[in-house]
Amino acid sequence: MSSLFNLSQAIRHEGGISRRLFLQYGAALASLPELANATQAQTRPRFDLYPFRLGVASGDPDSHSVVLWTRLAPKPLETGGGMDPLPIEVQWELSEDESFGTIVKSGKAVAAPQLGHSVHVEVEGLKPDRWYWYRFIAGNNMSQVGRTRTLPEPSSLPKELRFAVTSCQNYEQGLFTAYKQMARDEVDFVCHLGDYIYEYKAGQNGNVRTHLGQEIESLDDYRIRYSQYRSDHLLQSMHAVCPWFVTWDDHEFDNNCANGISEEKDIDPLAYMLRRANAYQAYYEMMPLRKKSLPRGPHLQLYRRASFGSLAELLILDTRQYRTDQPNDDRKSPLNAAALAPENSLLGSRQRNWLYQSLLASTSTWNVLAQQVMMGMVGFPKKSEQVYSMDQWPGYTHERRRILEFMESRKISNPVVLTGDIHSNWANELRLDDRQPELTRVATEFVCTSLSSGGNGTDKPKGLDALQSANPCIKFHNRERGYTLCTVTPETWKSDYKVVSDVLKPGGKTFTRASFVVEAGKPIIQPA
Repeated sequence: MSSLFNLSQAIRHEGGISRRLFLQYGAALASLPELANATQAQTRPRFDLYPFRLGVASGDPDSHSVVLWTRLAPKPLETGGGMDPLPIEVQWELSEDESFGTIVKSGKAVAAPQLGHSVHVEVEGLKPDRWYWYRFIAGNNMSQVGRTRTLPEPSSLPKELRFAVTSCQNYEQGLFTAYKQMARDEVDFVCHLGDYIYEYKAGQNGNVRTHLGQEIESLDDYRIRYSQYRSDHLLQSMHAVCPWFVTWDDHEFDNNCANGISEEKDIDPLAYMLRRANAYQAYYEMMPLRKKSLPRGPHLQLYRRASFGSLAELLILDTRQYRTDQPNDDRKSPLNAAALAPENSLLGSRQRNWLYQSLLASTSTWNVLAQQVMMGMVGFPKKSEQVYSMDQWPGYTHERRRILEFMESRKISNPVVLTGDIHSNWANELRLDDRQPELTRVATEFVCTSLSSGGNGTDKPKGLDALQSANPCIKFHNRERGYTLCTVTPETWKSDYKVVSDVLKPGGKTFTRASFVVEAGKPIIQPA
C-alpha cells in the first residue's frame, strides 16, 4: 500500500488537488480485493502465534444473507499485525447449530495484505429470520465461534424486535463494562452510531487505560488503534454474540471533521484527505461491511437501509462525510443567519434524496433514522439568550426542518431518530421548530449516552430543571455511561436507558435508569 500513499506530489496540481489523479488513486484501492483473489494464496500457512486474536464479527444482515468478518493478526499491536505480506487462504463455515453438526454453507476466502489480512465473506442463500453459527480456519488454527442471524422477510410482520444502541467508547476514559450486560440482553443486533475509536495521542484523554503512540494519521496507525480497541475482550465478545450495523462519527477520522475540513487551521488539504483515506480504509478493514462499502480513496459510502420485516425500517445515515462546515466557527451560538442558512447540510443532497426515497418506499410500521448528532433543538442559557450546538442539527436548521416537513406532509409512519455523539442520554419530542411547543409533534428521538467516553457521569446534571423548563422537547436527560435497549412491537416502541455504576474500575453494575414508551401513531414519549 505504501506506493499508493506516495502520490502526494503527483496529486498536487497547480497549488491544488487534481481530482483526476485522486480518482485514479481511489480506483487503485478499490481494485485490491480483485487483485487479492487473483493472487496465489498460501493454502497451508503456519503461525507461531494464534492468528485470530481480534476475534470474529458479523454484520449488515438482510433476510437471506449476512457478512462474516475476521482478521489474521498474531501480533495485532505491531505494524502488519505480525503477518508476512503474503495472501493467505482462509476457510469459513456456517452452521445451523453451535456444535457445527449441520454445516449449511462453507467456502474459502483470501486474507490479502493490502487490506490488512481482513476477511469479509458475504454468505448468500440463507433462510430468513434464522440464527446461525460461524467460524474461520487458517492453517491448523480455528477461530472463536460467532453467532449471527438473518432478518425476517420484508413482507412479514414480526411480533418483536429487540436491539441495542451504543456509541462513543473512549479506551482511555473508561472500561467497556456495559457490553457484559448487553451480551445477556439477547438482542437481535447492535447498532453502533460512531466514535468506535478515538484518534488522540496516548494520555491525552484519560488514564483508565492508555492508547498506543501519537495521534494517528497513517494507515498502520489506524490499524493498530482499531486492534487495540478490538483486543478488549468484552467488545470482542459482543461482536461474536450477534450481527452489528455500524456507522461512524468524527473520531474514526479526526475530531469535529466536516467533510474534508479540519477543525484546525492551516491544515494541508491534500495531507488531510490522504489521512482520511487511511482512516476510511482501516474502518472498512475492521468492520463487518459489504463490498459495496469498500472505500475509494477518501470516500466510503455508509448510508444504507435494512428491513426487519415490515415492523421496522432501519435507515443508517452518515452526517460527517458530506456535511458543510459548521457555522459560527463551530461554537455554541444563537440561531442566527449563519445557522439558518439554506445551504447548510449535514447529509448532502444525494444522501438526503436517498433518505426521502427510502422513507417513501417504506411499508414498515416504524421508520428509524440511525445517525450521529442530536436532532432535538436544545437551547442552552447564556446571559439573556439561548445558544445551540453548531455541530449538531441546530447548525443545519433549514435542512432539519425540510426533513421533518417531509415526514409530516408525506405521513411517514412512526419516525424514530436514534442518536449518539454527546456522551449523555436524552429523550426528545421533535417538532418543525422545537422552540414552539404548540406545533405538532412529528417524531421522537432517543439519544444514547457514551459507552465509556467521559468516565463516570451523573444521574442529574447541574441545572437540569432549568434546561427542561426552557426546552419542552426534552422528556429525559442524564449523563451516566451505558447504552439504550430498544424493544419494538407493532403497537409500541420502548427504550430502556441502561447505565453503569462505574466504568473507571472493574466490577461496575449495569441497570435500567429509566424507560420510555411511544405508542404507534402517537409521537409522544411517556414513562414506561
